[in-house]
Amino acid sequence: MIIAIDGPAASGKGTLGKRLAGHYGLRHLDTGLLYRAVAKAVLDAGGPLTDPVGAVRAARALDPSRLDDRTLKSRQVGDAASVVSAIPDVRAVLLAFQRSFGRAPPGAVLDGRDIGTVIFPDADVKVFVTAAPEIRARRRTLELLAGGTPVEEPEVLADILRRDERDSGRAASPLRRASDAHLLDTTHLDIDAAFRAAIDIVEAVRAGRRRG
Repeated sequence: MIIAIDGPAASGKGTLGKRLAGHYGLRHLDTGLLYRAVAKAVLDAGGPLTDPVGAVRAARALDPSRLDDRTLKSRQVGDAASVVSAIPDVRAVLLAFQRSFGRAPPGAVLDGRDIGTVIFPDADVKVFVTAAPEIRARRRTLELLAGGTPVEEPEVLADILRRDERDSGRAASPLRRASDAHLLDTTHLDIDAAFRAAIDIVEAVRAGRRRG
């Protein structure tokens, strides 16, 4: 089974993806970390983020075993990832990796921006997770503060709004809800309630297929 979870920054899709993967015994891939790893490699090399040659080189040299690097979660890397992810050739390089990961037994939960529209348009279940920008900013601020990064919530909100605009407006695989994706608005839900709602969606889809 392949479950595709898409949504904007700080909507909760990553945490939700991990919990769904654990519940169903599937593998999990936070595809945003792929782009963060590419962005960090470009930053470390001292090249411009908008240079497609350097970004593609970094994508081809990506080491999946280093995706647990805590530095990938920094604000700087997150902002940089939003820039390199708009480069079509970078997305093309990473597409093959994501598809290979998802198709390996026993299946996977992948979360990102274009899983249900580009990576796995034939995913068994598609969920589009969203929340009000102010709520997403609050969550991200608390996450960063807990990790020891001093931030101000208005700054985080401004960053999130900029990323939303870049992600939705880019020419290559823009963020959008697939026509057959189930909407899950987590604005008024904590992670436990969101998880239960996601389970309900998956089970409803599976039940519908059994009846069909």
